Amino acid sequence: MKKPYLLLVLLLAVISKGISQERFTLSGVISEKNSNETLIGVNILFPELQSGSVTNEYGFYSITLPKGSYTIIISYLGYQTIKETIELNENISKNYSLEIGSESLEEVVITENIERLSIQKPQMSVNKLTSSTIKEIPVVLGESDIVKAITLLPGVTNVGEGASGFNVRGGGADQNLILLDEATIYNSSHLFGLFSVFNPDAIKDLRLYKGGIPARYGGRVSSVLDIYQKEGNSKGFHMNGGIGIVSSRLLIEGPLKKDKGSFLFGGRSSYAHLFLPLFDIDNAAYFYDLNTKLSYKINSKNNIYLSGYFGRDVFRIPGSFENIYGNSVLNFRWNHLFSDKLFSNLSMIYSDYYYNLELGFVGFDWISGIRNFNLKYDFKHYLSDKLKLQYGLNSVYYEFNPGDIRPTSESSGINPFKLIDKYALENAIYVDAEHKISNRLSVSYGLRLSSFLRLGQDELNVYENNEAVVFNEDSQIYEMGTPTGTETFDRSDVVESFHNLEPRFSLAYQLNDNSSVKASYNKMYQYLHLLSNTNAPTPLDIWTPSGKFVKPQSLHQIAAGYFKNFNNDLYSLEIETFYKTIKNRIDYIDGADLIANNAIEQVILNGEARAYGLEILLRKNEGKFKGWLAYTLSKSEQQTKGRTEIETGINNGEWYNTPFDKTHDISLTGSYNWSEKVKLNANFIFQTGRPTTFPNAQYQYNGINVPNFGPRNQNRLPSYNRLDLSLTYTPKQKPNKNWSRHWVFSIYNIYNRKNAVSLTFGQNFETGQNEATRLAIFGIAPSVSYNFKF
Repeated sequence: MKKPYLLLVLLLAVISKGISQERFTLSGVISEKNSNETLIGVNILFPELQSGSVTNEYGFYSITLPKGSYTIIISYLGYQTIKETIELNENISKNYSLEIGSESLEEVVITENIERLSIQKPQMSVNKLTSSTIKEIPVVLGESDIVKAITLLPGVTNVGEGASGFNVRGGGADQNLILLDEATIYNSSHLFGLFSVFNPDAIKDLRLYKGGIPARYGGRVSSVLDIYQKEGNSKGFHMNGGIGIVSSRLLIEGPLKKDKGSFLFGGRSSYAHLFLPLFDIDNAAYFYDLNTKLSYKINSKNNIYLSGYFGRDVFRIPGSFENIYGNSVLNFRWNHLFSDKLFSNLSMIYSDYYYNLELGFVGFDWISGIRNFNLKYDFKHYLSDKLKLQYGLNSVYYEFNPGDIRPTSESSGINPFKLIDKYALENAIYVDAEHKISNRLSVSYGLRLSSFLRLGQDELNVYENNEAVVFNEDSQIYEMGTPTGTETFDRSDVVESFHNLEPRFSLAYQLNDNSSVKASYNKMYQYLHLLSNTNAPTPLDIWTPSGKFVKPQSLHQIAAGYFKNFNNDLYSLEIETFYKTIKNRIDYIDGADLIANNAIEQVILNGEARAYGLEILLRKNEGKFKGWLAYTLSKSEQQTKGRTEIETGINNGEWYNTPFDKTHDISLTGSYNWSEKVKLNANFIFQTGRPTTFPNAQYQYNGINVPNFGPRNQNRLPSYNRLDLSLTYTPKQKPNKNWSRHWVFSIYNIYNRKNAVSLTFGQNFETGQNEATRLAIFGIAPSVSYNFKF
């Protein structure tokens, strides 16, 4: 019993020592001078103390220091550095505006300090890309793409060309939490994966968390992609956009009230389908999306924001079918400053994913989707220059529409059929602490308490022995269980509940001024599951909540790394290794039918997954040539054992490769400033082929050769590789003209490699021989786009 009292005494002694020193707080907001756009991640440094702070998601900073005279340095990549002396003898509120400017010798020195500060921070497994970097990366058909850009980072990949989503450290695409202005995006792809839903013109900040994930995030077990939109220019009216061969975009921003409020409206649309009638083709495949944001500063302590996104994809074959799907999100936020040390943000968020498939030749319409309503209240408490807290709570109400089938004509043979809607409530409270223990050791620790309540629904099956899937001992296969009855519930009833603690911890130990070692641990839970028996998510895939038969996924992940800056921060090196295990990962019985299935529990089993690997990222940060080399060596496996000794499990209970397992993944990305007018960009990618299942034997039935497939994913597609190039030409801007423009010429897959998306096997009826057909989506693809700004 003495130890807790001893710890309490020591804590009080530390607090008393801090109080005995006269300390004051410097706080404020940092923004861009020309637009008043707040800046995220600006570094505020005090060289005499080897201390500093960074701005939060809304440009706010706060730091408490002993009374005294200090040199303050405010630096942000791409902006002119501010350096001044400040007398801290009282609490000071001071805002700063940064001007866009070229780098000077002094700024290069400041960059060194910034990198040293990041080496001290315990946060690891995080990647950040700017909008300008994303726009420079050559992509297919010339459309800048956030998701394609992050797949060039270590630990991030996708299952192939034309595949939706992305995979992080061997996890599934559904295990990524994707946030746009705090609202959940359930499908991040346009045109079945060719483009992402994010307009780079509207994006201000992007962070990808692969590990060491702060406790303020929850609900997914693989990664968090946190994206913030720009706020708009509150000083003057501006437009920018681009015209490409398949799509165009336009962004408009300006003041609602000068220096007080702003608006932003952005739109994109593809239009390649408009040219199809010239070739007597009536089919159509296109997308469009809209971004909007309104911001208003009520006073020095209160700001409000209203942001939204709306996107749709349309794929149509006249007389056959029409497919429409997309996301809609809306978020109202209120920033309030309780004091110079306590910042808060209240968010009310609506998110909706809609899917519609009309099959004209059959005569029915299919509608499904998921929507949620989210209330969040977050606080950031700047206790001192050594200790910062973040804490908050959130509650999310879910409505799941698994499917609604409606006949489209009186002659249709389809009867109306509605799959049973599902409902759930997810709650969480959390606290995060970032603690600088000494000049060399910094730690971050946090705890999240999450709960998930599966709410009542109209009807729920009851099974013998509570087994929705049964094992047939005679045929040695799994079969759907037969319901023995049903239960009905009121909407307010709790069918099943889950409560879990999710600890988070990371640390950084600085070896010297230029290097450090870091380690982290995450425990996380995921209560939503994406039902899909394809290798990549499709719009038809259905989200379902955890409940009586589907348990939440749980993750344990550990990671360790070495980080170094060298040659005066000209280069930086990050080396990380990770190991993670996931329980209750959904697996499917052979022959599982997921479409229009009102009892999905009859075709799924709970398995487990594991992934481990090594990630290396080498960057060149300055000079005419900049870029990075990323390499990932990893393994991703899944296992579903039998529930009893007589059951075989899936794949005989053995570990098998997940579709996301790629042993080697190499990407090289670079840009070279040839001159003030010409800039060259390139990226090269090599990946081990995706796991798949090939036939290992055949038998004859009525004269037809029928293939017999081997164990799951024991084969691989051929390795994937390609080289992309682009050239950016910027004409000299005329004096006294606000109009600027540039051209981008790019070639995707310059050596025209036909990378296999799939291999299918069949019999040639003329020769009687078995044949393998290789499907590739893209060969060489040149493009050109014109971009402007005024």
